[in-house]
Amino acid sequence: SGLVEAASNNISIGASVGGVVHEVHVEAGETVAAGQPLFQTDPREASAEIAVKAATLEKARASLAEAKASLKDYATQYGIVRGVTDRRAVSTDEVEKRRNAWELAKAKVESARADVAVAEAGLGAARTTLERLTVRAPIDGQVLQVNVRKGEYAATGSLSTPLLRLGGMARPRVRVDIDENDAWRFDKAGRAMAFVRGNRELKAELRFEYVEPYMVPKASLTGSSTERVDTRVLQVVYSFDAASLAAFAGQQLDVFVEIPQAPSAASAGGAGRGGS
Repeated sequence: SGLVEAASNNISIGASVGGVVHEVHVEAGETVAAGQPLFQTDPREASAEIAVKAATLEKARASLAEAKASLKDYATQYGIVRGVTDRRAVSTDEVEKRRNAWELAKAKVESARADVAVAEAGLGAARTTLERLTVRAPIDGQVLQVNVRKGEYAATGSLSTPLLRLGGMARPRVRVDIDENDAWRFDKAGRAMAFVRGNRELKAELRFEYVEPYMVPKASLTGSSTERVDTRVLQVVYSFDAASLAAFAGQQLDVFVEIPQAPSAASAGGAGRGGS
């Protein structure tokens, strides 16, 4: 048996930030481009945070402008007394006071610059948080399934039912389960054909893609969580031309794979007698 899947594998789309879904931008069956929005969770809190961070940045920039103006004033005052050579006109103490005030003003300018950098980083982080609320398509592909609706809560983490499934269906693939008892007979050079269950006239020739060399337990399609499956299978992945067979992701196909012709018992016996 074979199961149709996307060429990119079926991608289970999740949310990096949980929240109530604000908008769903796509429908099942729709073709999307990489980076296109799929859905968005409630952005109000993140938008308000951006407004706060933007105001903080404006305040930091104003403080920097004030510090620069003060530095210019103190620099002018210090410049006036620094060029005076007659100490009877300006005392040494006054010169030192104005120099220290100038140095302090320079330090305040650097501190204000640092505050601006912190505010800019905070605003950037808030904008990133807002951007993360919009889940975008990681690749060009087709929306295979939409399991989230406006007003529902989109949870994070690994979910048994993904919020949305996406895959590239330009050249679909078929994941074929070969019983472990027959795995030794498999030959990747053998011709393979897939037939639609219920209509043997609908078929397509398969192209070998790769073998997953780790055997896995055979998948159970009964839905029972208590069922025990002792059989293990080798999974072989083929692909087919989408124009030659109208199959859907998740659809089961019957797959037949040619194997090398085994020598007959008569020929094997004849070979033995000839040898003797």
